[in-house]
Amino acid sequence: MELTTDLVLREQTFSGRTYQLSQTKIEGFVDELEALKQTIYKILSTEQYEYPIYSFNYGIAWKEFIGEEQPYIRAEMKRMIEEALLQDDRIKEVDGFSFTFSGDACQCSFIVSSIYGDIEIDKEVPV
Repeated sequence: MELTTDLVLREQTFSGRTYQLSQTKIEGFVDELEALKQTIYKILSTEQYEYPIYSFNYGIAWKEFIGEEQPYIRAEMKRMIEEALLQDDRIKEVDGFSFTFSGDACQCSFIVSSIYGDIEIDKEVPV
């Protein structure tokens, strides 16, 4: 008696649909571009290594920039943002960085190119 198995592999594409979050509650669903914007917001709003629910690859170590010189901040912030966001398969490129320093804050702007289109991001970080 011989056993045979026919195995068929199918590639499945996920829709990217997720819950729509506000500051206080879940307000429905979003998908594609809006879901990706929410993902980017969550990644950029999460201090890396702070929350055991997230892997060490999730978020950005923003506290690392406090008290550092501007050239270091520019280089490392760009690198950390790229590394954090490019883990998402929907994101193709993170580019067009600009940095504006004012007092103890850095305003970082950049463009995320995704499979859904481009997204302009602005993030203010204490330095």
